Amino acid sequence: MAKSVAIESAGDNKLAVLKVWPQRAKSFYNDVRTEMKKVTIPSRKEVQGTTTVVIITVFLFGLYFWVIDSIIGKSLDSMLRYLKTR
Repeated sequence: MAKSVAIESAGDNKLAVLKVWPQRAKSFYNDVRTEMKKVTIPSRKEVQGTTTVVIITVFLFGLYFWVIDSIIGKSLDSMLRYLKTR
């Protein structure tokens, strides 16, 4: 008896979730529309400016890591050559 009551209540819970789903979907889409009204499209000048900053930053980081990699590589090479001759 208790098992059948538990199954019925679980079935009712699933049914309640299905009944509420359309209202939740409508609320979600309304929230999306509200947030999309707040979105602004950047001007061409803003996009060019930020793109320039990103490209310069990428090259600077690339140069920095190349220098650091070269220093570490040469140091390890020198150390291994020194240890090899001993």
